[in-house]
Amino acid sequence: MQAMRQASNTSTREAPVKRFVFVLLDDFTMLCFASAVESLRIANRMSGKPLYSWSLVGEGGEEVRCSAGTVFRVDGDLAEVGRDDVILVCGGIDVQAASSKRVLNWLRREARRGPVIGGLCTAGFTLAKAGLLDGKRATIHWENQDSFAEEFEEVELTKSVFVMDGNRITTAGGTASIDLMLKIIADDHGEQLANLVADQLIYTSIRTDQDTQRLSVPTRIGVRHPKLSKVIQMMEQNIEEPISPSVLAKDVGMSTRQLERLFRRYLNRSPKRYYMELRLQKARNLLLQTDMSVINVALACGFASPSHFSKCYRAHYDTTPYRERGTQAARLSI
Repeated sequence: MQAMRQASNTSTREAPVKRFVFVLLDDFTMLCFASAVESLRIANRMSGKPLYSWSLVGEGGEEVRCSAGTVFRVDGDLAEVGRDDVILVCGGIDVQAASSKRVLNWLRREARRGPVIGGLCTAGFTLAKAGLLDGKRATIHWENQDSFAEEFEEVELTKSVFVMDGNRITTAGGTASIDLMLKIIADDHGEQLANLVADQLIYTSIRTDQDTQRLSVPTRIGVRHPKLSKVIQMMEQNIEEPISPSVLAKDVGMSTRQLERLFRRYLNRSPKRYYMELRLQKARNLLLQTDMSVINVALACGFASPSHFSKCYRAHYDTTPYRERGTQAARLSI
């Protein structure tokens, strides 16, 4: 209680209430939304006064279903908001389908009024589709980075947990909403209140916009071998123009045979096989998340011919790229 009183008696004494307007898109991710709202709620509680308020809106103004199946009753339809309000669009799976023409037009109209507009999780796609991120730095969930980079070349895409560029905000999703809100709370009312909110959330490692989304390569693969990690990092950064195993080996001071043994020992596959799996994973993301032609997907993932791409894709996923694209279209039409 003493900590709460101390927070209440600092810079929050005369602070105006800041209002957030959460725009819930169909199939939005509940975690990114709940993380943001709970951070604001706890800030109010710890300060002992209403520092923040929020409302939920959605296309149609009635109900929106999140990706977990829970239905949320929103406060209203897409309507004009105040200039000092903060608009946060909450995205999730199939964000392309959820970014309707009406939502995009509403965002463009509100943007002309000058408010801060943000996209949580995959909603960075929605902001970019509306043209609100042109010339800006932004981020999006790592699974959507490949498709985003292909479609929005005018946006400077980063791998940060969150990005604040002028009056535009984007986050990577999940608990990144907590990091963003703690940054906003600290800017508005001081580090002490932000730290109290983090303590209430049992959030012990506050990240900044300098932190990246994904675990390091050694942590992800469960192997702490510097040369192996370096080679995998080079592979991930060179998907469109793959590097031969001999060049990869030379760059880390090994022979090709030594590199082969290293991959067999720790990953139970050859460097060539591992590289192929990375390329096919990117290809699948592009097929499911973009309207790129199969030929262009093949080229973006380092395949010289569509036939070779189709053969490798079928061997790995037991379906062809064309059928994968058709299955996704059928799911979206249901």
